[in-house]
Amino acid sequence: MKALIVITGRGLGGDSVIAYNIIEGLEAKGVQCEIALDESAPGLLFKKKGRTWHKIKIPQAGGHAATKASSVKAAFKMLTATFKARSLIKKLDVDIVVGVIGGGAIVGSVGAKLAGKPGVSIISTPLDSKICPKLNQCYALPEMKYFLPEHLPKNINHTLYPLSEGVGNGNPDIALEKLKESPKFDENKKTILFSSGSSIFKGIIKGANNFAKFSDEYNILLVGLPLKEGYLDDLDENVIYLGYIDWMSHLLTYIDLAVLTDDGVLLEETLASKLPIVTLTKVKWGRYHNMAGVFKGAIIESDLDSLNDNIFRAFDEFDELKKNAVKYAKESLETKSNLAQKIIDVVK
Repeated sequence: MKALIVITGRGLGGDSVIAYNIIEGLEAKGVQCEIALDESAPGLLFKKKGRTWHKIKIPQAGGHAATKASSVKAAFKMLTATFKARSLIKKLDVDIVVGVIGGGAIVGSVGAKLAGKPGVSIISTPLDSKICPKLNQCYALPEMKYFLPEHLPKNINHTLYPLSEGVGNGNPDIALEKLKESPKFDENKKTILFSSGSSIFKGIIKGANNFAKFSDEYNILLVGLPLKEGYLDDLDENVIYLGYIDWMSHLLTYIDLAVLTDDGVLLEETLASKLPIVTLTKVKWGRYHNMAGVFKGAIIESDLDSLNDNIFRAFDEFDELKKNAVKYAKESLETKSNLAQKIIDVVK
């Protein structure tokens, strides 16, 4: 069986990590995978993995931050893009097309329909959730509004994030040695990670700064690359900035608590590492995803003003939070294989 995976974004992180994990899951079951990225995407994640890809047009409409204007503009671009996708699908003669999030989901879905091939969409945005279910089977990620309802619309089912190999199996000793490279790090203190994923948003910096000013009894880590220049100019001197790291699986087995935005694959990777989480809401374009409702009992939700109190609450309720995190870890780690089988079953 051969599949074409159509991926939104620049091929760097986030959506591409999800797509790459889907590819690994399919290949483990004997499926040959071809990759399609936007023609302007640098594709660094795939390049790092030694992968090649096909270049097509995959317009973006701003994801969760999409406006009516950006969505209409993207819709016109989609017309050309879907016909190019159809040509690639026919040329490769694939058995199924998997579109991953936003523009990738839509271009893959419409392209597959035009080429007369079955499709599956991984959906996560307002636009892909409107278009793709009309054309093929869809799987909604945890941040989608369709994730929690008991009675789902036709062609939509739930899925957790498919996770990378090694998640949950890191080595805390490796993380400790890396952390010791910072003169600010004290291994006798508890350690708290602050992160909004691969890109650092202003709100997560404010959260780290506020807690650093409030207490000097913890190692406070900040991970990721700033979304805009100048974001780190006001970073509190007591915050340990690690930048973008490739040893996150090890770090998640060392730290005591994670403060994350309420979205994204890092949140589930943290749960898979059996670690309690405090989510800082509405950091990314004011979005709210109710992750505490999805992963009940493993997450404490907070706004910026009450974050310090909720961090201390998390330590007070640590054992109960951890017990629930362990419950979700098993399901999260099984998702990659389970989702791959569901995609294969569409063809069968």
